[in-house]
This record gives sequence, structure tokens and C-alpha cells, in this order.
Amino acid sequence: MDKQNTVGRSSYVGIFMVSLATLMYEILLTRIFSVTMMYHFAFMAISVAMFGMTAGAVVVYLLPGYFTQERAKYHLALSSFWFSISIIFSFLTHACIPFVMHYSIVGFYSIILTYVVISIPFFFSGICICLALTKFSRQVSKLYAADLMGAGIGCVLLVYVLKITDGPTAVIAIASLASIASIFFANDEGYKKIMRRSFRVTILLVAFTMMHTVLVNEQVPLLRLVWIKQMIQPDLLYEKWNSFSRIAVWGNPYIPEAPYGWGISSVYPPERKTRQLHMDIDACAYTPIPVFTGNLNDLDYLKYDITNLVHYIRPDSKVFIIGTGGGRDVLSALMFNQKSIVGVEINEDIIDVVTNKFGDLVGHPERDARVTFVNDEARSYIARQKEEYDIIQASLIDTWAATAAGAYVLSENSLYTVEAWENFLQHLTPRGVLTFSRWFIQGMPGETYRLTSLASSSLKQVGIDNPRDHVIIVRRMLDNNYGVATMLLSKEPFSKDDLDAVEKIARKMKFDIVLSPRFSLDPVFEYLTSGKDIDTFAKKFPLNIAAPTDNTPFFFHMLRLKDVFNRRLQEQGITSFNMKAVVILVNLLAIVIILTFLCIIVPLIISTKKTALRGCFPYFLFFFSIGLGFMFIEISQMQRLIIFLGHPTYGLSVVLFTLLLSSGLGSYSTQKINILSNRKSAVVRLLLLLGVLAVFGKLTPYVIDAFKGSTTMFRIFISALILFPLGLFMGMPFPLGMKTASVNSSSLTPWLWGINGATSVCASVLAVVIALSFSISTTFWTGFSCYIVAFIAFFCVKQARG
Repeated sequence: MDKQNTVGRSSYVGIFMVSLATLMYEILLTRIFSVTMMYHFAFMAISVAMFGMTAGAVVVYLLPGYFTQERAKYHLALSSFWFSISIIFSFLTHACIPFVMHYSIVGFYSIILTYVVISIPFFFSGICICLALTKFSRQVSKLYAADLMGAGIGCVLLVYVLKITDGPTAVIAIASLASIASIFFANDEGYKKIMRRSFRVTILLVAFTMMHTVLVNEQVPLLRLVWIKQMIQPDLLYEKWNSFSRIAVWGNPYIPEAPYGWGISSVYPPERKTRQLHMDIDACAYTPIPVFTGNLNDLDYLKYDITNLVHYIRPDSKVFIIGTGGGRDVLSALMFNQKSIVGVEINEDIIDVVTNKFGDLVGHPERDARVTFVNDEARSYIARQKEEYDIIQASLIDTWAATAAGAYVLSENSLYTVEAWENFLQHLTPRGVLTFSRWFIQGMPGETYRLTSLASSSLKQVGIDNPRDHVIIVRRMLDNNYGVATMLLSKEPFSKDDLDAVEKIARKMKFDIVLSPRFSLDPVFEYLTSGKDIDTFAKKFPLNIAAPTDNTPFFFHMLRLKDVFNRRLQEQGITSFNMKAVVILVNLLAIVIILTFLCIIVPLIISTKKTALRGCFPYFLFFFSIGLGFMFIEISQMQRLIIFLGHPTYGLSVVLFTLLLSSGLGSYSTQKINILSNRKSAVVRLLLLLGVLAVFGKLTPYVIDAFKGSTTMFRIFISALILFPLGLFMGMPFPLGMKTASVNSSSLTPWLWGINGATSVCASVLAVVIALSFSISTTFWTGFSCYIVAFIAFFCVKQARG
């Protein structure tokens, strides 16, 4: 075999390491974007990565005289080296520039500038991977397998890197992995100069990573984010990163200040002060940390908060708290002398803040015999329990911070779906009450309307035909525009004593009754709890207030795509940014399409000779379709299984890892297929892919429902089991297409790689648009349709080029 057209084992390691670093950096950017910008910008990272990589592939195609076969191995080593260096400078540039979130020309330009700056490292990664997959076509199956396996390992490795260090340090660690790849590529052909340069850079980066990790753990980092959501980051007492959050604690616990509450009554004496700290997730999702010395009288302000209304009508209760945060709801339950408290918090670092790092200030509530802290996702945890509770409480729990996996799926929250609330209701005692608190916007209380719609639909699911008798909503207006509404939802109709008690507390605290069996603030609340068909009503309502389900779990996103230019509907007070997230999504889709067209499609069309393109439409259609299909399937399964698995880390580790690893094995299995002599084998594999997708799409919802109450490890096993055959066959079309193209017109392979990448860029955003507008299952079946088109195109290739 010609040595010039083949690579050695070192290059397999090199492509593995480049892909490993690429995927790790791509996912890490979702974390960083969520902190520096907003959570709804975070999923832009996947689009940025694919745009940069595709642009790199296009350059390889446009400059065949520079990227020759003879110098391919040299450019593998060189591009991976510059990938390493550009990661650092690209990140530092992003960190130094405040991101403008104004909806204007300047804001639009800011998005484009960020997009371009961040895409530079992926440009060099794209050159490297494109060269490996197109210049050595005889080994494309093995090389593509190494590429996918590296990506799969990368998505898991980042989870553990962020357990050890912080986001900025992880950037340096990833850059060191890219420089290691350069060493392996250079070693394949003995390029000693590049080897020495890459070795020095690797030593420097590894040394900095180790040294800075020590400083991070000592809370004195040299490298940290400065601009946080257009503001300079204040001095912090504590900072901790993990794969789905960045925790920050600040404040002075020894200086009394006005107590922070979600909806403290106006009758609370304003001169009364308390000591507290402040904590947020990604500089957005906030929770106070009360200082507790053991004297409950110091926390009497908690009795004045509307979120704790339920404790007045259900004393001596077993309490289940969803999201313990800074410990406020746990201390509230203790303040009301409740029988027992189980607090479930998904973020182990938040529990560590309350029980360990600042445990002495919080009073170590975990040492109270009545209190149990659990690190788990509340919905999946309670589904596995046989215990019933008198109170299940969630106080303004949301996900306004992107997860490393959730960034692919916008910000769906599995706590706010009909299936979740049905589960909660089934775990209430006969006298039990489910209580949720959300923001109330004067004039158009969208979140409260949607919460009411969700309550009615959930009650109907458990056999209650008249929801009105089971729902109470009380609000505390904080100013003329917005406030907090607390909903009480009971399995049994609220008794006369319950209603009298709520009305008495409301008068005493100057709260407003919004809805009860005796009163309704407006006709919308009355209709939503009437037991009538609310789906038709919701479709005609200006905002999307339909009850979310596991198939459409986007509770916070009520602005329909057709209303993205309706400024009036976007104005939802403190929650306006959730409305504008949809606007950003549409803007991002437009930017992605424009940049993809200008930077990828146009250069390809201009530079390619018409004779070279003659008859290649089936190739174009094939790679176009599998680019769309793979992303639609991948993202829909991220959205679907993260709810089933119950934890963003599991969604990242299980879904991405299993799909990428199995896709790598699928690619490897095509290594010995000779397209000229054994085309039938390729066709059979594509047919099997369609069959597996069809079975998967039909059966997965039933499998998820059947095993939703299983242990975490068993749910992980089930997820991997159903994903593995899917990924195995999805990994086959790309190498089969490349083999076919290289036989007929090898000069077109970089162009086809570019087309595949360009469609993947657009699909990464379009998949979210489809899920948000229709459903997760629609996204999946759209991906299935794309693979059908790809199958037809593969058949046409022989006719067109034969």
C-alpha cells in the first residue's frame, strides 16, 4: 500500500485526540456562554463549532494546490498545533469583551463577532479532521471511527475535568490535548521541528493546568471570567464549576440587611434586618443563604413569605422540597415545626455549600433529625419512592442556566410537565398539597396562566373532573408590574376550613386571592379550571399557555414563533428574557443560514468547475440529508432522554457517549466494504438503519414510561441499550458515502464533507426550532425522513455516476 496515501497508528491517536479536544471544547463553551451571556445563547456553541469546522473543510477544498496529498500529514500536525494555540487566544478574546444583548444593530453585530471569534479554533480542527477523512479514503472507516470515539470519550471526560477544576482552566487543559494530537501526527512522518514545538507547548499548558487547579481549589485563581452578562464580576467568597452549573457565593454574613424573600408581605416591619449570603447559578438563577445561629426567631420573616403559605393550612406534615437551594425552604419547614423534611437538590455542589463550605453559618440543618438532604433529580427520585407526603413544595424552581447537555435542548424543565405533576399528585397523602410558586406579571400573567393550565390537565389525568375545587392561587405584588403567585393544588377538594384559613392569612399579610373555589380574579383563570377543553382555548390565546408535556416540555417559552416580532407580547416583566430567547433563536437561525451560505456554499459554487459538479446532485442530497438527519436524531434524543434519566450529567454522558461510541463502531464495521464489488452490502445497511430508526421512534416512549420508576443505574442501562443500535447504524452512511464518492470523483470529497458540515450547522439550530414549535417527536421523525431521502439519493448515485 502506498505510504503517502496511508497513515500510521500515531495518526489514529492524533485524530482521536483532536476529536476529543473538539467535543470537550464545544461542550465547555455551552457552560461558559451560559455564564458570560445567557442560557439561551449557550446552545449556540454547537452551531459555532460546526460552522468553524465546516469552514476549515471548505478551505481544504478551495486550496488543493496547498493542501496536497504529499503534504497532508504535515498539515495534520500543523493544523492540530494551531488548533491548540487558537483555543487559548480565542477564549481570552471572548472573555475580555462584554457581550451586548441589546436587540439592535449593535447587538446583532455582537452575536456575529462572538460567533466568528469563537469559531477560529474549530476552523483549524475542521482542517485537520477534513484532511484525515478525505486524503486517506482507504482508511476512512477506521479514521471516522477514531473521530467519533474521541468525541464520545470527550463528552464524558469533561464531566470529570469540571469536577476537579473550573471552566477557564479546563480551556487550557483542552488546549493541551490538542497539542498532544500534534505530537502524534508529527511522529507519524518524523516532523521533528513540529514535534519539539508541540512538546514544549504541551508541557507549558499541562504545568499551568495543574498549578492553576490548585489555585482554583484555594479560591485564588489567576484566570477567571471578568465580564458576566455585560457586568464586571464582583468579588466572590466561593466559586465552583461542574458540568451543568457554575456556583458563585458572595456577600458579608456579618452585616445585617433586609431579608431576601420571593414574596415577603408588606406588613413585615421594614426595620427588621437579618444576616444572609447570596448564591447564584451562572450569574442568573439566584437563591439566598440565610444565616442561622439556632434561634428560629431570627428567621421569622420566612413566615411572611407567600411561598410558605402551604405551611399554615398543613401543620405537622411530612414535607418534600424540590430544589433546596441555599436552604431557605428547609429552614422554613423547620420554622413551622413540620414533622419531617426531605430536601432533594440536583446539584451536589449546592448541597456542599449549605452543609459543608458555609455549614457553620447556615446552622447545619442536615444535623437536625427531621431533615434529610438528597442529591438527585426530584422527579425521578420521588417516582422510585413508595413514601407519600403531606406537602410537596417548589419555590420558583427553574433552569435559567444552561446545562452541558441542556444547552442542546434550550431550557426545557422536566418538573413542569403533565407527567411530572401526575407523578407528584400520586405521591401525596389524601390531605396532601402540591405547591408551586412562579412570577405573576400584571396584565398578562403568562407563567401563572400556564401553571393553572398545567394544574387542570394534571388533575384530569388522575381522574378529577372539576379542577376548580382543588386549586388555590394567591399572589403578592412586589410593584405595579410584577409579583409572585403561589399555587396550592390538592388531591381532595379544599375544605371550608382550608379556604377560611387561606383568606384569613391573605387579609393579614395583604396578599391577593387570584383563584379559589370561591373567587376568580379574571375569566381566564376561571375557564382554565372549569374542566372544559382548554387546548382549543390555549391555541387562541396570545401566549402559549397550553399544559407542557414530556413531548413539549418548554414551560418557560410561551412566545410562538409567528409572534417573534410582536414587542408587546415579548414584554413579560422579569421573565421577558424567556420570551426574547425565542427571538434570539430565530435571529441565530438567520445568522447561521447567512454565514453558512456566504462562507461555505458560495465559495464552493464559485470555485467548483461545472464539469466537476455535473451529475453530483445525488451526492449533494445524500450528504445534505445525513447531516440534517444525524443532528435531528441526536438532539431529539438529548431532549427526550434527559427527562427519563433525570440529570443533565447523565443526559450528556449516556446519550452523547453512547451515540458517538456506537457510531464509531458502525463506521469501523464498514472498513472492509468494497463499494465497487459489494454495493449490495451498503444498501442493506442503509435499509437496516431505516428499520432501526422506525422501531426506535415507535417503542422508545413506551420503554421510557415502563421504566421511569427504576433505579438510576437501570435507567442508564436501558437508555444505552436502546441508543446503541441506533448509533451503530447512524455511523455507517458517512463512510459509505465517502467511499462511493472517492471512487467516482475523489476531488469532490472535501466539498461533500463541507456540505455535510454546513447542513449540520443549520440543523443544530433548526432542530430546536422544530421541537419548540411542534414537539420532540416531530424533530425525531423529521430526522427519520431525512434518512429516507438519503437512502433514495444513494440509489441514484450509481445511475448518475455509473
